Amino acid sequence: MSRDLRIAFFPDSYLEVNGAAMTCRRLVDHARDNGWELLCIHAAPESGETSDGSVTHFSFKRSLLSFSLDHGLSYDPLFMRHYRRAQARLLEFKPDVIHITGLNDVSILGAVLAWQHKIPMVGSWHTNIHEFAATRLRKMFSFLPAGIREGIANLAERKIMDGSGFYYKMPKVILAPNQELVDDLARRTGRISRLMARGIDSEFFDPAKRTVSDDVVRIGFVGRLRAEKNVRLLADIERRLIENGLTGFEFLIVGEGNERSYLESSMRHVRFTGYLEGEPLAEAYANMDVFVFPSETDAFGNVAQEAMASGAPPIVSDKGGPKYAVDHGRTGFVASNLDEFAEYATRLIQDGELRTAMARAGREFALTRTWESIFDGVYHAYETALELARAQDGRSAAKNAVSAG
Repeated sequence: MSRDLRIAFFPDSYLEVNGAAMTCRRLVDHARDNGWELLCIHAAPESGETSDGSVTHFSFKRSLLSFSLDHGLSYDPLFMRHYRRAQARLLEFKPDVIHITGLNDVSILGAVLAWQHKIPMVGSWHTNIHEFAATRLRKMFSFLPAGIREGIANLAERKIMDGSGFYYKMPKVILAPNQELVDDLARRTGRISRLMARGIDSEFFDPAKRTVSDDVVRIGFVGRLRAEKNVRLLADIERRLIENGLTGFEFLIVGEGNERSYLESSMRHVRFTGYLEGEPLAEAYANMDVFVFPSETDAFGNVAQEAMASGAPPIVSDKGGPKYAVDHGRTGFVASNLDEFAEYATRLIQDGELRTAMARAGREFALTRTWESIFDGVYHAYETALELARAQDGRSAAKNAVSAG
């Protein structure tokens, strides 16, 4: 299949450690491996330019005034100071399409350049920043009465989502990681909105990498140990399991964050590994028998798929994106509250045959989620955006000709 388009990519999160950055890096790697002409403009510790096959990286340093929106996601109010250099490089590259990834400094620069030079745009949604903000506000105002606290958080969530809807009206095509967001963004923007799920490297995440052989049932979690991941529910689940008389289990928690101290002081049967990557991460996943992911704010939840690929049936929340990756009752469970999380964990701890059946089904599902198929869809979005722009230009030219006549 021909891949002749020239793409300028403006990812807000690229070198950071999070699911959005991982997806963006995979897209760029796929572009390089398949010969796409791609200019990737992103933030980095130092400004500079490098080439990697058909991919060119043009990076800009954020200023000292940049601040954290979330772990691994920063915003620089002075990032537009790079406008002239970015514009010069962009015009030299001559892109057919610009791809932005969110309402943040790098993508805003890309959106301004696309608008100013009339370059069709594709926008992909990666982070539920509106839900992150609401979660942070609930924690920040925990001293207030519940009604007032919820009112503040819900207002902030609505306003951020309204602003995002306005921003995402600029792209010709929008890509979102779950069907709920696809439908919501289509309704808010009136734009073509398509699903961009997440792939999984099933050779890297593999049950064969298991290194333990005892009878302990390991309940895993992988992710940032922060409030927006709802990680305190892990301690609540353990408490329920102990109250119900269960033994022979251990929580295996991979990740770092400011909630670790709470979990360390609240949990009894637990091992913390800290942050892992590479083979140690793959081995940790393979050593898990059950995977629990209580986050209610993730747009997708790559970790649930990584767990399935590794043979660990996931239990996820019915709020947020991870539920779309789980076939309830076949590859894992979707829980709506603490009672259900504890109930499903109990069933999987006690029923080895159920664990094995779900692990097998989850692994089979993971094998179908290839990155190649995901990125074929992204490239099709680029083609659609360009076709829409050309059709619009044709209509404008015809209208002008009629007016002139």
